[in-house]
Amino acid sequence: MTIGLNVAKPRNPQPRPLPSKEEVLEFIGSRSGTVGRREIARAFSVAPGDRAALTALLRELDDDGAVERRRKKLHRAGHLPATVLADVNARDADGELIAEPTEWDEEAHGPPPKIRVPVPRRARPGEAAGVGDRVLLRVEETGAEDDGIRHSGRVIKVIDRAKHRIIGVYRSLADGGARLVPVDKKALGRELTIVPGATGGARDGDLIAAEVSRPPGYGPPQARVKERLGSLKSERAVSLIAIHAHGLPHEFSRAAIAEADEARAATLAGREDWRKLPLVTIDPADAKDHDDAVHAAPDPDSNNPAGHVVTVAIADVGYYVRPGMALDREALERGNSVYFPDRVVPMLPERISTDLGSLRPQVDRPAMAVRMVIGADGRKRSHTFHRVMMRSAARLSYPQVQDAIDGRADAETAPLVDPVLKPLYAAYGAIKRARDERAPLDLDLPERKLLLKSDGTVDRVIIPPRLDSHRLIEEFMILANVAAAETLERARVPLIYRVHDAPSLDKLVALRKFLASLNIPLSKSQQLKPADFNRILARVKGTDVEALVNEVVLRSQAQAEYSAENYGHFGLNLRRYAHFTSPIRRYADLVVHRGLIRALKLGDGALPERTEVKELAEVAARISAAERRAMAAERETVDRLIAHFLSEKIGATFSGRIGGVVRAGLFVKLDETGADGFVPVGTLGNDYFAYNEAAHALVGQATGETYRLGDRVTVKLVEAIPVAGALRFEILSDGRYEPSLRKQRRAGRGRNDSRQGRNRFRRRR
Repeated sequence: MTIGLNVAKPRNPQPRPLPSKEEVLEFIGSRSGTVGRREIARAFSVAPGDRAALTALLRELDDDGAVERRRKKLHRAGHLPATVLADVNARDADGELIAEPTEWDEEAHGPPPKIRVPVPRRARPGEAAGVGDRVLLRVEETGAEDDGIRHSGRVIKVIDRAKHRIIGVYRSLADGGARLVPVDKKALGRELTIVPGATGGARDGDLIAAEVSRPPGYGPPQARVKERLGSLKSERAVSLIAIHAHGLPHEFSRAAIAEADEARAATLAGREDWRKLPLVTIDPADAKDHDDAVHAAPDPDSNNPAGHVVTVAIADVGYYVRPGMALDREALERGNSVYFPDRVVPMLPERISTDLGSLRPQVDRPAMAVRMVIGADGRKRSHTFHRVMMRSAARLSYPQVQDAIDGRADAETAPLVDPVLKPLYAAYGAIKRARDERAPLDLDLPERKLLLKSDGTVDRVIIPPRLDSHRLIEEFMILANVAAAETLERARVPLIYRVHDAPSLDKLVALRKFLASLNIPLSKSQQLKPADFNRILARVKGTDVEALVNEVVLRSQAQAEYSAENYGHFGLNLRRYAHFTSPIRRYADLVVHRGLIRALKLGDGALPERTEVKELAEVAARISAAERRAMAAERETVDRLIAHFLSEKIGATFSGRIGGVVRAGLFVKLDETGADGFVPVGTLGNDYFAYNEAAHALVGQATGETYRLGDRVTVKLVEAIPVAGALRFEILSDGRYEPSLRKQRRAGRGRNDSRQGRNRFRRRR
């Protein structure tokens, strides 16, 4: 099966002159989906030396408004791409939904086209959309009908539900009434009255789901309790808020549970017996599932002197979760496991995720393994995939392994140091040399971890040390992921890639202006590589602006996602990359496992032969959306836990850095906890502060006093709202004096925005 666009390509294409603009537009228009420069170059056999000229031609088409860009892909201006984000805003006379694209340039192309979305008789979970929802659609042009609608769409995923349903906390009032306090930061200050008699049996402090309605006349909106979701007094209430606020599937169907309970351990039939190979798992000390194991040894082949043989074995989840099963449908709906400080919402039931699919020590477990031959220079020379039965020799933690290598072995690791751990580190030493030569993006952004008390509240916040044991596992997993992508491409089996686009032109221009304000040049080339960013990061390392530059470079990057079409992974500086190493917690990995089983004829659980790239594109879109949903839920839960932790420290002072600058004020990240809080612009002082977007700063127009992204500041905690994860600070530090920025100011509302800032954080009563 051909991967990507079905563009005919001769075996030995001869380079030809650049196509005309008309030819390019005709080609783009003839495709059912969006295309990129690589596909255009391949279709017209553009010589490598003419690629820069082709880029310039496409930029001219973009500037002329003839094409539109979405990441690195193009489609004809005024035409809908094959996959589009849309808002459902009506129903027709037959009850079918009518949607419009969320993003559309009306000035250039007129009113947005309408898309008819037939309501399926049997919708899979998450696919039943309604008026007011934001959805991801697969779109086809059907030709004009009587009502002028030319497009038909099918729901891939409901991205955001209509706002008539709201999550909040039920608060009883002294007069016998009740109010709903929203949990969404954006809704702070907008409490709703609960309609009398519509309390649903809720009690003070309960987390509730309510329906918003407007009474007759001109009264304010009211709420009717539809569901009691739990009590905020419970130990795991904070993550409960995120689960319901984001609609995370957290209960498995009876069919899925039954399939998991009926699953039986895999046998040796059809597998290679690797149970004597001393593979070990290396994970965080508190990990509950263990889906990857590693082994390394010197390569005995005399043709590979000082080389290594590295083995990565991954739990064979595909043996238990087959296409079409209830387990598979629910795993796709979840997309990934979601990790909160106090619980995990798994992609698969515990019978699979923590038992049959977990590589427990001294227990036979099925695995998909890749054996990779590494040269002394760290480059992968060859690899082979195998379906095996393994037996983990030990379950180790990152600090435990590092201590053993550093001469502090314990009773468990002491027997493993020479035969197992030292060969792993020797192979890692070689792989690291190749990694340094490849020069992936090397941002220094420490991650904080919350340690909880038994009651589910925060005990303290730590920054775990970054160890070589972490890096070792990361590099081994990256190698295995690349090997999986290469194998599936060679076998012409469709797959889901993990892709990361290069920074957009707009973001590069903004970054270049910002760095210029620090007298740091950035190449004007349109083909920047991660190494270009690394040179900037190395230049500022150890300086006062190190944290600032790391943060701004991070914000200039695109977001990684899943895609059935490959456009590389910019951050890792890899041409092809796929997720293979965590099928317990990521659906993309499960799809890749199925592809390998099919490509190599390894038995049951293969990707169905009828699977097409278009179908995997829809899966990729769904799980990318699920990943973003999970990240938002995890982030908000941490915010709420820390806000609760700090709520007893009102009036205390803290040191931190400015982590965000907007017209309405400053976001400050505290050093000790990593908590983010807001400083309204109206509280900064007596000057008029204008927003300077290029400098990421608020600048006093009379004095030149400046508060800039990355500046160190001291703040006082004024307010904490745990249920929303919101903190409000008062800044105690003086800004720096930068009169030159006053001359560069852009029109902004400055002090006039302060009312908005104050309203967002109005004290709760």
